[in-house]
Amino acid sequence: MLKLTNTLTGKKEVFEPLKANEVSMYVCGITPYDYAHLGHARAYVSFDLLVRLFKYIGYNVVYCRNFTDIDDKILARAQKELGDIALYPEITKKYITAFHQDVDALNCLHPNFEPRVTLMIDHIIKFIEGLIDKGHAYAVDGDVYFAVETFAEYGKLSKHKVEDLIAGARIEPSEKKRSPLDFALWKGSDDHVFYQSPWGNGRPGWHIECSAMSEEYLGKEFDIHGGGRDLIFPHHENEIAQSEALHGVPMARYWLHNGFVRVNEEKMSKSLGNFFSLHDLFKEADPMVIRFYLLNHQYRAPLDFSTQDLASLEKTYKRLIRIFDQVLPHADEKMIRSSSIVQKMLPFLYDDLNTVGLMGLLFESLDTLQKDHAELAAVKGFLQQVLGLTFAPLPEVEVQITPEMQKLIDEREQARAAKDWARADLLRDQLLELGYTAQDKKL
Repeated sequence: MLKLTNTLTGKKEVFEPLKANEVSMYVCGITPYDYAHLGHARAYVSFDLLVRLFKYIGYNVVYCRNFTDIDDKILARAQKELGDIALYPEITKKYITAFHQDVDALNCLHPNFEPRVTLMIDHIIKFIEGLIDKGHAYAVDGDVYFAVETFAEYGKLSKHKVEDLIAGARIEPSEKKRSPLDFALWKGSDDHVFYQSPWGNGRPGWHIECSAMSEEYLGKEFDIHGGGRDLIFPHHENEIAQSEALHGVPMARYWLHNGFVRVNEEKMSKSLGNFFSLHDLFKEADPMVIRFYLLNHQYRAPLDFSTQDLASLEKTYKRLIRIFDQVLPHADEKMIRSSSIVQKMLPFLYDDLNTVGLMGLLFESLDTLQKDHAELAAVKGFLQQVLGLTFAPLPEVEVQITPEMQKLIDEREQARAAKDWARADLLRDQLLELGYTAQDKKL
């Protein structure tokens, strides 16, 4: 049974979808005003793993991930890069294209739907009108706000108490909100880029966009809503308030959040200037090494990024490539599903995507696997299919046999001649670490 940690309850729960053979999942996407960074990669690799696991189990997966393609940051980038705010579609096109290239390089499966805010304005307006009609929102001077006091369960995701939030909130005299917790559904404005609405010209608020898009593509209630921990409050809290106030049913049954990526013990973010863009990282490291690095950390735990750790795991990944490169032919589905090692790996993934435990088992089993090529092929196929690792052959380079290598080669031949297979395997692994693959002949 697959168990996932539900942020809503704070507990690890057995996953049970709304429909017997289908999983519906919405994951918050990017605002395309810059290149995606390592934090984005962590989120999308984590949820890609979940999609792949669901498919392996046998579910049909309906996966939706959005683009917030109109935003003040996008307009500012258009002014900065192109000298004209009106050219903002060129900015979103540039960075959406770059994003697709990045997630493709990370071998993430494509979502079924990738809606954009600019193509959903009518639906967003209709959603807001519904909230006003039910008394959950109010219009004032061209703006529309959600009235938090009308939703009794506000704070249930983030575990914030409304009275504490009010006590800590500040409201400026010029603000139009009835309560400092009320948040914008529509922001009235005639400046630059705007859309017509019943309340005047303006643009939608950030939170309402995801509520409207998830409803359009997945329905009023769906299985999983995912994103980074930084989205729990206020974004996901506000999504719940809007959607559940309008429809009267739970928005999502399971709320899943991946942990922060930290640099020097601080959350990685563009505002702090300590982020690593994938555009730059891929110049220094193979995207598959980045994916392998991310999968070597449990998705919910904080990840303290370091180039030293990345370099170490690159060596480990190359070792796996050399080992799996010996496997011909590739395993079929029956071989993968009947593999004893794969059967031992699956419980780790069923336990809240415990990739750390899975990797531990993999490396403990390498000696055994290298003696059984059918099992080795099955494990390779499983890691490709479910973990999304490709294991492309390394470029052929002429290996210079160093005195250290030659000593290990000679010692290994002596061990094989003496039928000391344990020592021979140990020496083979040491040679692999040095970039030399031992090709054995029958004695």
